[in-house]
Amino acid sequence: MTATVPNQSNFSITISVQQNDIDDLGHVNNVVYVRWVQEVAAAHWDSLANAETKLKYLWVVLRHEIDYLSAAFEGDQLVATTWVGESSGVKSERFVHITHEKSGKSIAKARTTWCLLDAYTMKQKRVDDLMLSILKG
Repeated sequence: MTATVPNQSNFSITISVQQNDIDDLGHVNNVVYVRWVQEVAAAHWDSLANAETKLKYLWVVLRHEIDYLSAAFEGDQLVATTWVGESSGVKSERFVHITHEKSGKSIAKARTTWCLLDAYTMKQKRVDDLMLSILKG
């Protein structure tokens, strides 16, 4: 995967659909989309947070919602773009839009709810103004 940052609020990676992403129906398996949603979120966090912050905090998924809009096939080049939505308390929402690289056709859209954890105590941590400033780039 190749990461690019089109602007401060969005972050994208390029995905090459591999043979092991394909299911018995000949298209990308639904479970693979969950993996991609998590991979683009992790890559975005990695690009935003410094080493010290990454040692202090962890994110865990509470909920995934994915709308499968069109099939993707082996050899397709896709773009997964993510951005952070609303954050309150210990939760932060993140959106992902997966499109076909050449045509721009929508393949899938996702909304994921993440929970911030203190990496040392493994207890939930409030998404404060400092964390919001990191998330919004």
